[in-house]
Order: sequence, then structure tokens, then C-alpha cells
Amino acid sequence: MGKIIAKGIVTRKPGYLYYIDGKGNVCEAKMARGGKKKKKKAVAKKKPAKKKVVKKKKPVKKKKK
Repeated sequence: MGKIIAKGIVTRKPGYLYYIDGKGNVCEAKMARGGKKKKKKAVAKKKPAKKKVVKKKKPVKKKKK
């Protein structure tokens, strides 16, 4: 864990990470998560295709004479 050097020097933005690099500069990096919550995208659901019912023909019986 890092040490707090000074408070109130940098105005922080939500969703960003602040750190001091090797040269002593304060750096800002966008975090991969956190900050503003994203809205869910409306996803159009595809309806499954209806299967066609194929009726089997009954065999025709021949009449005897």
C-alpha cells in the first residue's frame, strides 16, 4: 500500500487512478472499472424460428372387388 504524501493538491476525477511515477510526477490513469456506471444496451432478442409440422400421409387402402 502506498503512503499519503499530501492531500488536496490534485483535484480527483471519478474513474481515474492517481500515482507518483519514478521521476516524482503525479500521474493519472483511467481505471478499467469503477467510476460512472454504464447503461445497459437494449438488445433485440431474436425469436426462435417455428418448426413446420409435416403431416405424414396415411397409406390409401385399395378396395377389393
